Amino acid sequence: MPEHLWPRLAGLAGVLALAGCGPGPQPVSAPETTTVPPVTTAPSSSATPVVDPYAGLPLIDRTEWTAALDGDRLLVFPTVAGRQTSAPGSDERAWQEVVTATPDADSPGMRDQFICHWVWARLVQPNKPSWNLEPWRPAVGYQATVDASCNPGGPER
Repeated sequence: MPEHLWPRLAGLAGVLALAGCGPGPQPVSAPETTTVPPVTTAPSSSATPVVDPYAGLPLIDRTEWTAALDGDRLLVFPTVAGRQTSAPGSDERAWQEVVTATPDADSPGMRDQFICHWVWARLVQPNKPSWNLEPWRPAVGYQATVDASCNPGGPER
């Protein structure tokens, strides 16, 4: 992912955190005396289960190994459904499609790179033809992978 887009992404991450879409629940202090009235209305529509419009459709079109100056690279080509879905669990479903197609991709560092692309690259570069995963990159954990613009160990060459 081009490095000039990451400051914009960092700003987006800040906006998401301010909007309550951050890394997890934040502690909220309640007043010492709180009275909660009994619920007398019908459940809201927010309790309605989310339906994945792409359920049953492949999220990954294909994978392809290629050689580069810095080492082997797995190109992951998402489908239209893979680019557009936001259903819970779709990231893991897509990763399982990658591992099924390319079993030797199943390593912590490669998974972190994939999830980083799934979460962030789809926002910044929604039409990028493929996502590049490199087995030679260090496995530094998901957050450090995100901090490195999905490319721990340095930019692609």
